[in-house]
Amino acid sequence: MTVIDIIFRVDSICKKYDKYDVEKQRELNAYGDDAFARLFAAVELEIHAALQKSEVASTETNRAAAVAMNAEVRRKKARLMDEVPKLRKLAHKKVKGVPKEELEVRDDLVLALEEKIKAIPDGNTSGAKHSGGWGSSSSSNNIKFDSSSDGNFESEYFQQSEESSQFRNEYEMRKMKQDQGLDVISEGLDMLKNLAHDMNEELDRQVPLIDEIDSKVDKVTDEIKNTNVRLKETLYEHIELS
Repeated sequence: MTVIDIIFRVDSICKKYDKYDVEKQRELNAYGDDAFARLFAAVELEIHAALQKSEVASTETNRAAAVAMNAEVRRKKARLMDEVPKLRKLAHKKVKGVPKEELEVRDDLVLALEEKIKAIPDGNTSGAKHSGGWGSSSSSNNIKFDSSSDGNFESEYFQQSEESSQFRNEYEMRKMKQDQGLDVISEGLDMLKNLAHDMNEELDRQVPLIDEIDSKVDKVTDEIKNTNVRLKETLYEHIELS
């Protein structure tokens, strides 16, 4: 299992068991019938979680893991932006026990929350800047864009860029692992080559010793033969005399 798989697996498990988080559920239930306050608090918690993940991604040394975490942050930002229209709608609803002054400032709270969501670093801030520039130029040239399709276009663009970035980084990681494997093989071959060279040198040093041993063996063999001949002659002489 890769680092990316582990990250996604942990996130899915955390989301699955959120309902068993006593502290979180207590905070959500503390607002009673105030749906705006309940949703606002939930969005703030998600923003805090997204900021933490973004901070981890900014310090991540593994490029593939950083790309995956930034992609998760962008998806979380998109989900949070989907909650903004709901908050705007709930902000105008009267709630029993909530002062009128507090209801009047809820629009400003939603605007501030929206800016906070947009400000979450996601590793791809250039797109927002460019889109802002296009918006100003389109208004001056009376060019209209279908705002309903903007979200789909951006999500498809981010999805494609995320998939391509993830594929590229996985390819680079595999290539790096292959290079490391080849380096290990190369080091092993160099070690064998050096070992063979040392063995050849040792054999070269042993050749004179072997030659000297062979010559001594030949000399001893000749001496033994001569001794045997003399003993044989002496034995014949002794037999003849007797």
